[in-house]
Amino acid sequence: MSELKDVLVKHGFRFKKQFGQNFISDGNLLASIVSASGVTKDTTVVEIGCGAGTLTRALAEQAKKVYAFDIDTELQPVLAETLAGLENVEVIFRDFNKINLKEFEKEIGEYLVVANLPYYITTPLVTKLLEESEKVQGLSIMVQEEVAERFCAKENTPEYGSITVAIALKGTAKIVKRVSRNLFYPRPNVDSAVVKIDFERGRVAVKDEKAYRQTVKCAFLNRRKTLENNLVNFFKITREQAKEVLQKAGIDEKARGETLSPQVFAVLSDALLELGVIK
Repeated sequence: MSELKDVLVKHGFRFKKQFGQNFISDGNLLASIVSASGVTKDTTVVEIGCGAGTLTRALAEQAKKVYAFDIDTELQPVLAETLAGLENVEVIFRDFNKINLKEFEKEIGEYLVVANLPYYITTPLVTKLLEESEKVQGLSIMVQEEVAERFCAKENTPEYGSITVAIALKGTAKIVKRVSRNLFYPRPNVDSAVVKIDFERGRVAVKDEKAYRQTVKCAFLNRRKTLENNLVNFFKITREQAKEVLQKAGIDEKARGETLSPQVFAVLSDALLELGVIK
């Protein structure tokens, strides 16, 4: 930790709260993140929020190539020092959430995302990769512990929500490591966890992914209301039409969104398509 602090002080770096900057310096933790990610000498890695470059260096020592994104250009002199001597790292000072992902993927091919994510970009980033990516093979991401629980939740639990179901369409998520807040500098107010999401496109059979996403959004419109009520309010259909949809999908009229498995969501979205509710 002291080495990292020394480098940051040397270059006059000041943490910016709006960027959610909490850096890792613990060597054992860095090694375990890289190991759990499955990175090999043939792997291209995309790291988002590379910070002071400690995880970047650990990844570069194992991977074929690392594309390290960060939004804070004031990290430039810090990274020049912490990544000195590494020829397989390209640092990109851009907001990953704003890049044209398809164009970027044409350049780099298949890749893994491994990152200690700034908390404020976690859900938008995962959503972008789920909806836009054609080449990502998996994610190993450090996130806030309660977000990790949400990503991996099962139906009929309080943590189960729209992001859980969105992830389940494309892959399987599991928590591979829980991390104390004391291993970050500066120390955040919450503990974290590393979530591994292995992409397996087509794992849930669905006729239209956009229809699936709309269905999920509808189901969690208001968690306290029944699915029937949410269908009426979200799609502006009659109660009779909502009942017809649920009957076609084989879902109980009193069911709520959080009780449906991803597979049942797929059946529901297909029914909404077939009955012309979603066009």
